[in-house]
Amino acid sequence: MPPRARPMSPEDRRSELTDVTLRLMRVHGRDVTTRQIAEAAGIAEGTVFRAFGSKDELMDAALIRAFEPGDVVTRIEEIDPGLPLRERLVLLVSILQQRFRATFGLMQKVGLMGPPAHLHDAEAAVAWRARLADLLVGVVADDADQLAVPVDEFVHVLRLLTFAGSHEHVADGRLLTPDRIVDTVLHGLGKKEA
Repeated sequence: MPPRARPMSPEDRRSELTDVTLRLMRVHGRDVTTRQIAEAAGIAEGTVFRAFGSKDELMDAALIRAFEPGDVVTRIEEIDPGLPLRERLVLLVSILQQRFRATFGLMQKVGLMGPPAHLHDAEAAVAWRARLADLLVGVVADDADQLAVPVDEFVHVLRLLTFAGSHEHVADGRLLTPDRIVDTVLHGLGKKEA
């Protein structure tokens, strides 16, 4: 006899199943079954279909969740502004790199070459990218006098190098460490000593 689902609001059940599905998609990709999802959630398979109309709907919800900012904002906001610039940047790159690598891994598992257009171009995604840019500028802004370029250009290059240096295929399997990324950008875009 299948396990009996613990009582939960429909919204909470959908959220729990979305999280479980996302975890399983990181391992099994699109081949994850509703049976695996139900077992991981400790519910009967029919409960999955009471919460979601189809497996595709559930997988779409999981992909949407994967592209949400999650705890990235909080983690960036927790970077101590009193630390030296290089230390702040290494922490920042570490946070971004973890996010990028998790996203790249999921995309590879589910056969995506990039974020789905309906997610990437959505109003919320555009707002998130603007918020991220502001957060990155905030980490660096107090030390703008150490840079040879405007802060927004510096963080743009930092983010791009972190992105490329964190992607297994773009980096030809030779991922860049946060220290290497930061040192490269600081050396290239920091003010030169006279």
